[in-house]
Formats: sequence, C-alpha cells, structure tokens
Amino acid sequence: MENNEIKFLASHEWARLEDNGWVTVGISEHAQDQLGDIVFIELPEVGQELIQSKEAAIVESVKAASEIFSPVSGEVTEVNLELIDNPEMVNSSPFKNGWFYKIKPSTESDLNALLSEEEYKKSCEN
Repeated sequence: MENNEIKFLASHEWARLEDNGWVTVGISEHAQDQLGDIVFIELPEVGQELIQSKEAAIVESVKAASEIFSPVSGEVTEVNLELIDNPEMVNSSPFKNGWFYKIKPSTESDLNALLSEEEYKKSCEN
C-alpha cells in the first residue's frame, strides 16, 4: 500500500497509510450518506489494541446506530476528539476532518488485504 492511498473494508471503513507508518481510519462517503445525519460517535481509547474486522467504534445517526470495524489490527495512537462535540463533521468531510482514529498497525499484511477504491465502489453497487 502506498502512503496516502485510501483502501476500504467491505463494511465501509477506510484506511489511509500516513508517512509516519500510522493508519488513519474513518467511514466512507457511501456509509455516511446511508447513515444520514450523524449525531454521536463513540471512539476507541488511545492505547487500545484493535483487531482487524472487529468493532472499534460506534456511530449513531438519526436513522440508526452502527458498529465501526477496524480495517487493521494494532494500537490506537490518536483519536479525533473534535468528533465528540461535532459528529456532523463525518457527514461534511468523511475523508479529511471526519476521520475517527489513527492506529499503529501490527502487520502490513492487514493493509494489503483491504479493497482498492475501485473494488470498494463495485462492492457498493451490488
């Protein structure tokens, strides 16, 4: 995976490898569109160990509550505290200001198992 390339889980989470080797995680444009207006986000804790494809966060919208799964295994290094008071940032900027957390991946093979943007878009069409 190239730095700053975005890859996806089929469950609509995205992962972007940063220059420092950490991975920034959020939900896709498609996911936030399906959820509608986001009103609450429960983030993981810094230092928490996450496992790929297991629950990492919770998002509540006017329509539903949804589990957010971690695209990679590793240790949470940072969370986007701005989302606590402004969860709607996910709706307006899911790839920039609406990121959820950063994680130090425990293995690079997790990143390689994720979907490319093209593969993800095809999975959303089905």
